[in-house]
Amino acid sequence: MKLILLVLSTAMIWGCGETSKSFDGPLMTILTGPAGEGAQPNLFVMDDGRPLLSWVGFLNDTTDALMFSVYENGSWSKTKTAAQGGDWFVNWADFPSMAVFSGQDKAMAGHWLQKSDKGTFDYDVRIAQSNDGGNTWDESFIIHRDSIAAEHGFVTMVPVSEDRLFATWLDGRNTKGDAMADGEHGHHGAMTIRGAQFDRDGNLYNEVELDTKTCDCCQTDAAMTSQGIVVVYRDRSDDEIRDIYIVREQADGWTEPKTVHHDGWKIAGCPVNGPAIAAKGDFVALAWHSEANSEPKVQLVYSRDAGATFSIPIRIDNGSPMGRVDVIILSDGSTFVTWLENQEQGAVIIGAHVDAHRAIIDKTPLVNSDAARSSGFPVLESTKDGLMLAWTEVSSSTTSVKTGLIPFNRLGLSK
Repeated sequence: MKLILLVLSTAMIWGCGETSKSFDGPLMTILTGPAGEGAQPNLFVMDDGRPLLSWVGFLNDTTDALMFSVYENGSWSKTKTAAQGGDWFVNWADFPSMAVFSGQDKAMAGHWLQKSDKGTFDYDVRIAQSNDGGNTWDESFIIHRDSIAAEHGFVTMVPVSEDRLFATWLDGRNTKGDAMADGEHGHHGAMTIRGAQFDRDGNLYNEVELDTKTCDCCQTDAAMTSQGIVVVYRDRSDDEIRDIYIVREQADGWTEPKTVHHDGWKIAGCPVNGPAIAAKGDFVALAWHSEANSEPKVQLVYSRDAGATFSIPIRIDNGSPMGRVDVIILSDGSTFVTWLENQEQGAVIIGAHVDAHRAIIDKTPLVNSDAARSSGFPVLESTKDGLMLAWTEVSSSTTSVKTGLIPFNRLGLSK
């Protein structure tokens, strides 16, 4: 009897299915501004629920800039510039970000990638900080201390406190032939993932190597749970299996890397398609793209113990996904997942609303996109006004940053 009850209970918690829900009119409203020509948008939501949009602006043929704006009172604020330079590494998949310290609205940090040597992939992660809402910025610093001309990027930043931010990134110090960073990596070693905290003066703390071998160019992601930070990324085994892994911060340090699910995707090159994670307390939602057995799919799992264990994945795509996923947890415990799906002409960004028991409430095309790399990675965040989506729109001659808002009442929620 106990076994039967356990199975029934588990089925009720993790059971999956699909229901339909109709809406009058489009789910998402396209917003005006703030960005003109540019690309690679990113979003961060401050503690008061206001979203901070950042993107790469193209000032001229040789100069790029990290630009940003805040959405408040129904419109985007005047655009500000955090940094600019003529020696940046600008890439469709590895884009800058901004974050605000916990409990603050003026103390913020922004990162970008800046060339360190002549090699194509020789660049550093540069971080600058502002204490006046982005009006002025301190001199930038490099978060990794290896001083090796190699690839460093795919950064995720998470607030830890009023005085600390955590950053994780892919670190290529061991991929160079002369790199013997810790005495145990040989010639032309593997990409690693590392992490560190930094304070508002740029001092570094708790620097750590999280995994000694990862996929070379898939995005990282991280979230704060009730038990500490969790970091997710695409791993790389000696047999070229590139499944999604997780490491968790605990009181006595970081856990050993652990697979989220054994997809068994074997691929000789990097698929440039990282995972996305969201957390509220002990509840974690994680989405990712896989093409194991030559079958492209977008998968979603839940955890109710801060990422220690996960449910069996459910597939949520429409049959021809390109990946480029993001995920948000809503106030009622449901989730909203976005990804890029192929269609006859180009691609479309799709949003799926999935309830806390893994039943798909609705799947909706949000906006047409492009299958080209230049369309980048759509990003999603939950704000005080609703779900905010940002993406790169591609035209014949340029790219521009667009945003859209899904009000909570369109999802059947009050907030």
